[in-house]
Amino acid sequence: MSTSINVQALADELLRAQEQRIPVEPLLARFPDMTVSQAYQIQMAGINKRLKAGRRIVGKKIGLTSRAMQEAFGVFEPDFGHLLDDMVILNGQTIAANRMLQPRCEAEIAFLLKRDLTGPGVTVADVLAATEAVLPALEIIDSRIADWKIKLQDTIADNASSAFVVLGHAMTPVHGLDLRLIGMVFEKNGRILSTGAGAAVLGHPAAAVAWLANKLHEFDVALKAGEVILSGALAAAAPAAAGDHFRAELDRLGSVSVCFV
Repeated sequence: MSTSINVQALADELLRAQEQRIPVEPLLARFPDMTVSQAYQIQMAGINKRLKAGRRIVGKKIGLTSRAMQEAFGVFEPDFGHLLDDMVILNGQTIAANRMLQPRCEAEIAFLLKRDLTGPGVTVADVLAATEAVLPALEIIDSRIADWKIKLQDTIADNASSAFVVLGHAMTPVHGLDLRLIGMVFEKNGRILSTGAGAAVLGHPAAAVAWLANKLHEFDVALKAGEVILSGALAAAAPAAAGDHFRAELDRLGSVSVCFV
């Protein structure tokens, strides 16, 4: 590890930025030799501090699952972050925009696991067999890095730019579903922003979950029964502000919504 990088200090800096709503300058701009491995160490240092404060891990999120986003970041695989219990918002509820710095909203398919998934070698079939149900979800992302001027290491260290997750009420078994073909309509303030389909996520949303299970093996971590896994955005994220209402309708999975106040 580079002696110029203090993992805990940078994790604390990102946590303070979140608490005080004051963004920080990009980490990679200040520490250009920071590796992806070091960025994950910073993420875990921040998560561990929140766990010691009483929070609880309820799932994971996967980011950079589209080819366009990977090309934009110059990477060839997704990244991941952690979902904690205080990040979950109920479907249809409101959230104060001033709890975040520069929020954006995106629509996803969430997986609820009924048994553990431990890499390596996890396949799409394994993921589907381990899935209790899928749900429509909205992920509210936020960056503690000023003006979203992020590179891969910045977003990884910042818990993959996570903020909150909104889960739909309906839980749909995966049997008989082709998740690649699940269509999505994403609305902001009653107007359609974008449409998408499950295939936008690594060709199959379950492929993203399989990637995560296998990636976590590098950290000696398994996906656990009962965890919720956000598989990745079905379309581009939209900026959010007080007064905005977002709704996503997913074919056969139902709808999910949230209002910023």
